Amino acid sequence: MSFWGKPKYTLVRIARKRDMPSGLWSKCPSCGEIVFRKKIEENLKVCSKCEYHFTLRAAERIRLTVDKGSFQEMDKHILSLDHLNFQGPKSYKEKLKEEREKTKMNDAVITGKAKINSLDLIIGVTDSQFMMGSMGCVLGEKITRAAERAVEERLPLVVISGSGGGARMQEGMFSLMQMAKTSGALGRLKVENLPYISVLTDPTMAGVLASFASLGDVLIAEPRALIGFTGPRVIEQTIRQKLPKGFQTSEFLLEHGLIDMIVHRQDLKDTLSSLIGYFT
Repeated sequence: MSFWGKPKYTLVRIARKRDMPSGLWSKCPSCGEIVFRKKIEENLKVCSKCEYHFTLRAAERIRLTVDKGSFQEMDKHILSLDHLNFQGPKSYKEKLKEEREKTKMNDAVITGKAKINSLDLIIGVTDSQFMMGSMGCVLGEKITRAAERAVEERLPLVVISGSGGGARMQEGMFSLMQMAKTSGALGRLKVENLPYISVLTDPTMAGVLASFASLGDVLIAEPRALIGFTGPRVIEQTIRQKLPKGFQTSEFLLEHGLIDMIVHRQDLKDTLSSLIGYFT
């Protein structure tokens, strides 16, 4: 006991730390800022500090781009087949089943008819969450059918690409054939004087960029999107040279005349409707 009759030591009761619910916060890959997830979603999944554009799922992008309640999906139930009986750590059939369960999609693209600011159009959106948005027979077929539908109904076509996987190796030559097939279908739009607008998001790479994604009458990109055929690290290792700063970003491509404009996500809908109105 101390001189004044108080205990020599005071016991302090420490409250047990309550567990923080998961999924409330996100870290911006660009600036490292920890941002409240709900705030990011309210800002169209754009970082409020550095304007980094987070990746959107195809369904999210459709919801943000077209008029509410106007989207009518086309060719929803087309499924990929395992023509080659492809075997790996997982068979192609197992991989497809796993991807469908994970993404709730049948393949890496959604197409349909919709309105943007009351203007009719055909729209397609690829999704990098399904096998990196790689181009297989189904993706190529749906983009082709979207172009053919646009010709039949005399409507503009908009395709929003976010595919980093290129041609789908599990489908071999069948996958590579989609590059020619989609390009041929888009050629019909040009013959019919119907507008095709291509929107490039992060990442748009490989066979997707080398075919339908680069053939738009107008090429729009989101800020700081990675756009190219082969990734910059592979190029540096191949040519053994240091690439310019910002190489393969949308800003670099705009500066060198490979795209027409960079549009912030919140302005995309109005930009598309303005272009469609101008062309039609």
